[in-house]
Amino acid sequence: MTSLALGPSWLDPTTLISTFGLIGILAIVFAESGLLIGFFLPGDSLLFTTGMLVAGGTYLHQPLWLVCLLVVAAAVAGDQVGYLFGRKVGPGLFSRPDSRLFQQENVEKAAAFFERHGPKAIVLARFVPIVRTFTPVVAGVSRMNYRSFVLFNVIGGVLWGAGVTVLGHFLGQIAFVRDNIEPILIAIVLLSAVPVAIELLRARRGAGRAAAPRHPAGGDKEPAADRAR
Repeated sequence: MTSLALGPSWLDPTTLISTFGLIGILAIVFAESGLLIGFFLPGDSLLFTTGMLVAGGTYLHQPLWLVCLLVVAAAVAGDQVGYLFGRKVGPGLFSRPDSRLFQQENVEKAAAFFERHGPKAIVLARFVPIVRTFTPVVAGVSRMNYRSFVLFNVIGGVLWGAGVTVLGHFLGQIAFVRDNIEPILIAIVLLSAVPVAIELLRARRGAGRAAAPRHPAGGDKEPAADRAR
């Protein structure tokens, strides 16, 4: 299997799995799901590759059901930690200064995503890179009902964690997919970035509309003060 030629070589899913095994996969899923420093880690491509490697018996020799169960548990646990961190830190998170591993812009994107979609954002965010890391934290800051959060967290963890892994497992048994894994993984990364691009376009359009001057009916007419001159 070839390596993914997109981003640093040490973030290549196959390299990570061959080096750290299942424990590494679970650690990455946990970190990307709720730790603020995990936003840059590969998620979708890692799980898809995990499913493929399980199907081929390469590096991973555990049964698919066990891998999926552990991945879901790591994803759910990561979101739980993110939620509890958000509750503890509170609104102060929105005034935290930027650093190399923390950008205020990422929190604002997650907040806008959460505000737009409500509780179901916990599920939807699983499929949006970067946003999936910060959304549980924002949910904690906003003090979302804990029972509702747990419910949507489990649903999202199952759909994303098990769903993407199972997809990779079955597609990985197709010769065309195995022979073209590098472009397919690149396509997965690009497709997973589409929701982020859509959110950015919507935010820019919204900002443009808010900044545009509004004129009442007949706005082409001169102001009354000018007409009086």
